[in-house]
This record gives sequence, C-alpha cells and structure tokens, in this order.
Amino acid sequence: MSWLQLEGQVCVVTGAAGGLGRAIVRGFLEAGAKVGMLDRNPADAESFAAEFGVSEDRLSVQACDIGDADAVEAAFAKIHEKLGAVSVLVNNAAMSTPKPLLELDAAHWDAQMRVNLTGAIFCAQAFHRHSEEGASNRSIVNIASIGGTNAQANSAAYSTSKAAMRMLSQQMALEWGPLGVRVNTVSPGLFITPISAKFYEKPEDKARREQVVPLKRIGDPEELANTVLFLASPRASYVHGAELIVDGGFTKTLMSHIPRPYAKG
Repeated sequence: MSWLQLEGQVCVVTGAAGGLGRAIVRGFLEAGAKVGMLDRNPADAESFAAEFGVSEDRLSVQACDIGDADAVEAAFAKIHEKLGAVSVLVNNAAMSTPKPLLELDAAHWDAQMRVNLTGAIFCAQAFHRHSEEGASNRSIVNIASIGGTNAQANSAAYSTSKAAMRMLSQQMALEWGPLGVRVNTVSPGLFITPISAKFYEKPEDKARREQVVPLKRIGDPEELANTVLFLASPRASYVHGAELIVDGGFTKTLMSHIPRPYAKG
C-alpha cells in the first residue's frame, strides 16, 4: 500500500480533461485509486486509459455540464455503478472569461457562477448520495484561487466565484464534518493551463510572471495535484476546513511593492 492509502478508492474529479484536472486524475491513478472523470468535452475512456497507462475498468468518463443538477446526478450514478461508492470529490471545474466590470452583463456573470460555484454545490450534494455513510475516508477538496482573496482587473465574475467557493468550503466543513465528510480548499497561484495559456504565449510575459514569484518559476500542475491528493487521502484525516495556498509564495509579496527609497541596494 502506498503512503497515501488511496488504493481502490473512487475519486471523482470535475474539469478532469483540463490541465490541472488531468494532473489530479493522473495522481489518483498512480496512487492506485479509481477515477470518475467529469468534463463538458472529455475524450473517450479508451484514449484516457491509454494516456494514463491504466485499464479501462479503473476509469469512468462522463460528459457532464455540472451546472445541470440532473446531469450531475446521472453522471455520479454511472460512476457508482461502474466503480463503486465514491470516496473523494475534487471540485476542480472552472471557467474564466475576463471582462471589465463596467461591461459585465448577466449572461457573462451567470455562466461563470453556474460552473465555478453552482456546479460545485450540485457535485457535492451528489457526492453525499453516492458515498458510503460511515466510510473511513470521505473527502471533498474544492479548488478556489488566489484570485478569490486578491482583486484583479477584468476578473469580477471569476474572482467573486472563487471567493464564494472559499466560503462554501467553510460552510461544508461546518455542516458535513459531523457527518464524517472532510472538506478542504486548495487555492492555486500561477500555473500554465488551457485557461491561462494565453498569458504565457510570449516568452517575455512568462519571464515577467516568473520574476514576481519568490520561487522564480511558474508552478507545475503535478505540484498542485500532490497537494490535492494529500488532502483527499486518509493521511490528512484530521485536516478539515483548511485552505492551502499553492503559489510559490506569490501572495506573500505585497509589502515588496512599497517603494523604499531609503533602503540599501
């Protein structure tokens, strides 16, 4: 048995075909878990099995709009039927379509809230219906963002949805802890994913971003996945209601932006 003790557990990942989602799925499979993959536009199970080097009987791939409660329930039911009762949920699915605050319209706002927040609620409720009451490890990991604590231009809908995700996690921790479900949050910093790739197309832009991170590099999706796997696993059995920021120290740089003309060097 591996250190994480996730062998045989059924782990559902939303937004599973994206950059961070794929890394999380790979991590669970390498730890011996079975994985239910939810995504609006997934590939077929055979191609994913080949990509991850596992047998198809360890994967259940479901095309699912998580903003649709009926679609979520149907997807979880299929995963439960094929793989067994669900032990872990990672609410990773998200969308971001930047727009200035003055140009924010109802459709733009609603679309991001539907995926980034409402979908997480629907999936968490379905998790309860398809997990095993009294199981030794039942865990939800919600993916928020450093954008949920730090305002950024043209990101009102996305940042607000991620701030709400942080509070939703706290609410889940309070209400569902007594039911034996651990709930924690991971807030990523700068990672290159399909959503953020456009910001790194020019080498000079990537270099500028690297310079503002104390570790002087952009995160690898596997590094985020490692954090998620720990929180999801029995090794984090007394970690509940926590938020881990995975950003290479970027959010600790605020004071460095204050001009200090008297400072040496």
